[in-house]
Amino acid sequence: MSRVFREPVDLQQVNALSRGTLIDHLGIVFTAAGDDWIQATMPVDERTRQPYGLLHGGASVVLAETLGSSAGNLCVDPTSQVCVGLEINANHLRAAREGVVTGTARALHVGRTTQVWEIRIENEAGKPVCISRLTLAVVPR
Repeated sequence: MSRVFREPVDLQQVNALSRGTLIDHLGIVFTAAGDDWIQATMPVDERTRQPYGLLHGGASVVLAETLGSSAGNLCVDPTSQVCVGLEINANHLRAAREGVVTGTARALHVGRTTQVWEIRIENEAGKPVCISRLTLAVVPR
């Protein structure tokens, strides 16, 4: 896919929007971006593990929705439009017990009224932990 973001992604600005939110609380940090993708990391620690010591599936979904929603909103005019989640699914493929997971959201469809993003979350060895797909509605602000 060619360039989908309205302008080059300012990671410092995207991270600043997360301050004081669930994103900040879970330690999610945006780390890289390209023309049609954005990446963030999340620690596997006491904030993101379930009681059995594994990365909580809900935390993976938070990372996926954070990436996809943030990416979607980078594609629209923020003065007149906003992207909101319509549907998200997630397939949890491999357990993570420690370290950091990295999620990458890539545009599958960026339309006038909907967007679809695929989010791949990997462990530090580059093995898939979770694959998610997020559908966004583009609505007037």
